[in-house]
Amino acid sequence: MARRRLWLRKPRGTGEHIAATVVALAALVLAVRMAAGAVGALKDAWPVLLVLALLAGAAAAWRGRQAAATRRRERERLATRRFTLDELDAMDDRAFEYALRDLLVRDGWPARRVGGGRDQAADVIGDHPQRGRIVVQAKHTRVGGKVGSSVMYAVKGTAGPAHKADHAVVVTNGAFTRDAMAWGDRHGVHWVDRKKLQRWAETGAALHELLGVFARFRPSWFKRAA
Repeated sequence: MARRRLWLRKPRGTGEHIAATVVALAALVLAVRMAAGAVGALKDAWPVLLVLALLAGAAAAWRGRQAAATRRRERERLATRRFTLDELDAMDDRAFEYALRDLLVRDGWPARRVGGGRDQAADVIGDHPQRGRIVVQAKHTRVGGKVGSSVMYAVKGTAGPAHKADHAVVVTNGAFTRDAMAWGDRHGVHWVDRKKLQRWAETGAALHELLGVFARFRPSWFKRAA
C-alpha cells in the first residue's frame, strides 16, 4: 500500500493566520526559556566544569610525562643493547629481524622491521640523517649454514628501485658462500657473517664502522621517497 505524503499548506483566512502566529510565539517563548535555563545552569555549574577541565588537563599532562618517560627508558635500553651469538642462534626468523632492528637503533639509525611475505628483500629499514637509508635482509640459519649468491641478486635488485636505499646489507648468523661474498663486494651489497655479527651484536661495534659507511652531505632539497 502506497504511503500518503504529508503536505504543509499556507494558512488560509484570518483565523488560521492568528492560530499560526500564536503557535510561532509559543515556540519562540519556549526556546527563550530553554536558553535562559541553560545559561542559568551553566552559571550554577561553572565551578564543577572548571574542576573537570583542570582534571582533564592534569590527566593529559600525566599521560604525556608517562609516554616521554617510556620513550626515554626505551632509548636508554637500546643504547646498551647487546646480543650473544647463542641468543641470536636460539631466535626464530622474526625475533632475529627485531634484534637487528634494535642494533641499528642502538647505532643511531632510526629503524623499523618490515619483514614479511611481501618485503621485497628487505626485513629492516633504517634512515640516518647523514648516512642515508639502509636496507637489511636477515638470513637466520642453522649454525654452519651458508647464504648463496641468489640472496645477493635479490637484495641488489630491490634495494634501490623498490626501497630507495643508499646501502644494502645481508646479515646472517651463519656464513656466505665464496661466490656470494665476491659478488656482493663487486656490486655494492654488504655482507655480515657470523664473525662480523659477533663484533656488531656482542662487542658493540657500530655497523656503519664495520661496513665503512660514513657520513656524507645531503642537499637540502633532497626528498626521500617513503
